[in-house]
Amino acid sequence: MWARCRDEARYGWGVSSDDVSSARSDDVARFRLAVVDQALRLFADKGYESTTVDEIAEAAGISRRTFFRQFRSKEDVVFADHEAQLARARAYLDAAQGDPWDAVCEAVVGVFEGFTRTRELAARRYRVVRQVPALRDREIVTVFRYERLFTDYLRSALPRTPDLALIQFTAAVTATHNYLLRRMVRGESDGGVADLRAALAGIGRGRATSGEMVVAVFPRDMPPAQVTEFLGRRLGNL
Repeated sequence: MWARCRDEARYGWGVSSDDVSSARSDDVARFRLAVVDQALRLFADKGYESTTVDEIAEAAGISRRTFFRQFRSKEDVVFADHEAQLARARAYLDAAQGDPWDAVCEAVVGVFEGFTRTRELAARRYRVVRQVPALRDREIVTVFRYERLFTDYLRSALPRTPDLALIQFTAAVTATHNYLLRRMVRGESDGGVADLRAALAGIGRGRATSGEMVVAVFPRDMPPAQVTEFLGRRLGNL
């Protein structure tokens, strides 16, 4: 028992796992991510249904009690880092200034960057989720939570924009992120943030209603391609 307590303290990088809720947020994030990593390894080796919570706790060097303080179930472990990603995206949007469409795109880029930093873990999760129908259903719900976060933000920031335009935009940026991320975790592409930004720039944004005139002023020497790119980002594909 005492050995387990010492192991948990070491595992938490100097933070007792029984007191992890009071630790610094970065230590908590590292702790949770490490448990996720061990759980996904077990799911990949033994199968999701065959792996018990006790086995995950043992592999992670923590107690069963500590596990349930941080995760409600095995299913929650699989998607635990999504919770952190959603929280960071929400915090970014809460503090965002400037163009709301750009803010959503930057939030999406931030999510992508987070997953690229843990690419191997994301790849293991992808393989596990593909094999378990219940986890595939949970993944669909998780994707919708990103869309809802982005849509709610745009509704607040752009109250005069038609709701359908907002929904179409957030669905498109989320789908674009997921497509590039899945290609990366499947080893089909090394595409990075620059590729995602380029793809997001091509997604149409709220269009002017019929009869409205939009006037834009640019420097005389601005290259036509740059003018087109700017308008494409602001007004949608021309």
